[in-house]
Amino acid sequence: MQRRQLVCSGLLLGTGVAAAQTATPTPVPSAAPGDSGSTTALPRFTVPLDLLQTEVAKRFPLRYPVAGLVNLDLASPRLGLLPEQNRMRAQMPVTAAGPALARTQQGSFTVDFGLRYEHSDRSLRAHQLKVYRFRFPGLPAEALDMLNTYAPALAEQALREVVLYQLQPRETAMADLLGLRPGRISVTEQGLLVELAIKSPS
Repeated sequence: MQRRQLVCSGLLLGTGVAAAQTATPTPVPSAAPGDSGSTTALPRFTVPLDLLQTEVAKRFPLRYPVAGLVNLDLASPRLGLLPEQNRMRAQMPVTAAGPALARTQQGSFTVDFGLRYEHSDRSLRAHQLKVYRFRFPGLPAEALDMLNTYAPALAEQALREVVLYQLQPRETAMADLLGLRPGRISVTEQGLLVELAIKSPS
């Protein structure tokens, strides 16, 4: 096992360099937090916040009609990191307009979420959403309450399983050859720290 880890580390550092050319991850060859043994840790890399922001922005704007009365247009969210909770936050700008409103309204809502790796398309995705209420300063309370009944469903459609970053085949080719795949994903002050792990037997 130790010999395999040494071989994996040496070869995957080369993979990390190739990945840096596309995803700008930062190889971290040191042991994972809490490791105290002398064995060589498997590589890990960081996907920085600005890259995540760029990738998510490609999937917006989005429009969602509500009961034929209001259209909610979502602009690209502003992502934030919550390392102490191992989660991320998205501030979602929203424009509301339609027959139910006297004029167009500008507002927003917030979503916190965790991260997971989806092997089928090699992506890092949002899951376990926590949705906060809409904020529309120009809307009366009754209209705002009506919109907030749709907030969870809107967040589910906009962010549930959204692809935050998709690894390219050349970034994971060597890992696949050696029986490795992304495992634990940690939110840090710099971005997402992705640790490679040995695949579990099928």
